[in-house]
Amino acid sequence: MNKKVIFFEVEGGTDKGPDGYRPDTMPMVEALKQRGQDAEVLFFDNAKKQQIFDYVKEHGAAYVSRINPGNLQHEEEYFAMLRELCQVGVMGMPHPDAMISYGSKDVLSKLIATNLVPDDTFAYYTIEAFKAQFPTSLALTERVLKQNRGSTGEGIWRVKLVEPLAEGMTEVPLDAQIKCTEAKDNHVEYWSLGDFMTFCEPYITGLNGMLIDMRFLPRITEGEVRLLMLRNHPVHVVHKKPANTEDAFSATLFSGAQYRYDSPKDWQELVENFLSQLPQVTSLLGGYDLPLIWTADFMLDTDEAGADCYILGEMNCSCVGFTSELTLAHQVAEEILACLQEQSTVVSPS
Repeated sequence: MNKKVIFFEVEGGTDKGPDGYRPDTMPMVEALKQRGQDAEVLFFDNAKKQQIFDYVKEHGAAYVSRINPGNLQHEEEYFAMLRELCQVGVMGMPHPDAMISYGSKDVLSKLIATNLVPDDTFAYYTIEAFKAQFPTSLALTERVLKQNRGSTGEGIWRVKLVEPLAEGMTEVPLDAQIKCTEAKDNHVEYWSLGDFMTFCEPYITGLNGMLIDMRFLPRITEGEVRLLMLRNHPVHVVHKKPANTEDAFSATLFSGAQYRYDSPKDWQELVENFLSQLPQVTSLLGGYDLPLIWTADFMLDTDEAGADCYILGEMNCSCVGFTSELTLAHQVAEEILACLQEQSTVVSPS
């Protein structure tokens, strides 16, 4: 039996076209069918989870997850079903634990062993750890705090001391005044450090709660560089330049950033270094196969020798869209077929 590639979606949400599907899903389905590979879309419904599992177990060669986490009410149940499908031999694109590992903000703290992330990058999983470390981090340099939940810059704060510390001080007092700029819309708030840290506590509590603390990179004003990857192949680059205002550091369209679309050849140094790090990245993030469609966002920095270098700011693989470049669906289809061919080669008897 010629098994299918199953695309998982969920009904509803702002990411759907008039036909009820994500605009970039059906182009992939059609591109596979043009190449002789049967494919279809299934909508995940937790009430029908067992029925969906049984169908995909029997008919599916692989699944491709196209569900935006913001539209998913039963995330844990969905991921549990995907794990079971992987265990019975359905190829996961990506494996649910790869989705979590690559998509979580603490990917940064896990990758400080690479040259992609500065070693003064910290992850806080408890309020106690946050209160113990952050006043010391802020004493060294301006910082950026990132919550794990949220999107489009919500809960990402640039934190700066209003007045410099007295010489020799290695920890910011809790009553020190700080200037906080949120990436969502670049608006500014002034707080005492102690009150702001209390305000941030909900970011750490609850399911998947945590904060990432990394140094602020002033060259973000030159733009953030997003690599769109198909497994280990960079296929597209988006250059996102923040709005030209005093406090702007956000690279989201909502905040007024300007987007430019480039070829990976235009960013050869960044691409070559990132590809050279991928084996170590894969190992540090659990050893899973690279996601099918994923992104890595970088910011410019200057190394000790005065040369340009690129710092990883975030990765995403939960449901990366390419609506503005639908012709990529054909490259995605080719990549899916390559994955299936590799799997069949591995499992075939010698």
